[in-house]
Amino acid sequence: MKQLATPWADPETYLVRMRPDHPVLFLSPAVLQETARRFQAGFPGLVSYAVKANERTEVLANLDAAGLTAFDVASPAEMRAVRAVNAAAVLHYNNPIRSPAEVSTGIDIGVASWAVDHGSELKKLGEVPRSAEMAVRFALPVKGAAHGFGEKHGASPDRAVDLLRQVAASGWRPALSFHPGTQCEDPAAWVAHITEAARIAEAAGVRIGRLNVGGGFPAHRAGEAPDLTGIFEAIGRTTARAFPHHRPDLVCEPGRAMVAEAFTLATRVKSLRHDGHMVYLNDGIYGGLVDLRDIGLPGRVRVLGPAGEPRKGGRLPRSVFGPTCDSLDRLPDGLALPADTQPGDYVLFEAMGAYSIAMSTGFNGYGVRNVVTVLGLTGHSGEGD
Repeated sequence: MKQLATPWADPETYLVRMRPDHPVLFLSPAVLQETARRFQAGFPGLVSYAVKANERTEVLANLDAAGLTAFDVASPAEMRAVRAVNAAAVLHYNNPIRSPAEVSTGIDIGVASWAVDHGSELKKLGEVPRSAEMAVRFALPVKGAAHGFGEKHGASPDRAVDLLRQVAASGWRPALSFHPGTQCEDPAAWVAHITEAARIAEAAGVRIGRLNVGGGFPAHRAGEAPDLTGIFEAIGRTTARAFPHHRPDLVCEPGRAMVAEAFTLATRVKSLRHDGHMVYLNDGIYGGLVDLRDIGLPGRVRVLGPAGEPRKGGRLPRSVFGPTCDSLDRLPDGLALPADTQPGDYVLFEAMGAYSIAMSTGFNGYGVRNVVTVLGLTGHSGEGD
């Protein structure tokens, strides 16, 4: 049966009608655009989408339609993807590790803001126009995130002082940036970094024009939705307090929190073993569920029978395996599924827009390839059933 050109009503309608035997990622443009507007209304500065979370054309086009004008790109391929949607988009190249060829591409494409965290990398950027912003990225050993970035990216505060002086002396527009870590729910992480940014700028004797407070904003994975408003307010208050005389403009780069909620991933049960305690799905860590290996199990999972009927049995923790022949293709143990789950049922994972299709492989011929547009992502989270 040919897929309809217009959006489907919801995932349930598609699953009942089409009975797919492969994983399907459902996108709600309405949810995506509403999330973008919420960030723009709540964050006290410029919102720049981190393309790495989901670089699909549908995503970039909907964010552009919602009014986003800036995009955080980590590679020439992401630059070109954004430019294909909006030729005038502002590009922030915040991946601080680049080859000379990548630097040249960024210059040719017209990157407006660059990040740097090491003297050797700053030397590669000598041909970058002095009209560009150059943000020194620093790192702190601050807790509050699922996992941090400090070991890979970010100068120590003392080195950041020296780099910031070099940036200013070289004639670029000086700025500072940091990343609090993935799925960070503690506003204190931003408070600590912003406070340190003010100290770095003062020690360097450099007035920064802008402070990039990174991504790391949490998506709703289980329980109550994260308090993004509280994080936004803490960022605004702390910046005003830490920079009482020359407050820099703010920019953030949400990825996960921007796109996660707009997608639901539907997988299918291939087999049950050991009285249902072992579940085999048609997707796993080589596909759309790859992020669960590192970020942990989600709480927003529901199960539907082939006719769309919700499974409502008491939830039991399961061992869940993906479809490949690799024994590593296994989710963290304990995914709670209804006791009446059957082979052929659909297991729907909500809030799966980030790092799902972007990281899905084709190993063993599996993986997420289908994105179906829907008017709404219906159904409840299934928690507590």
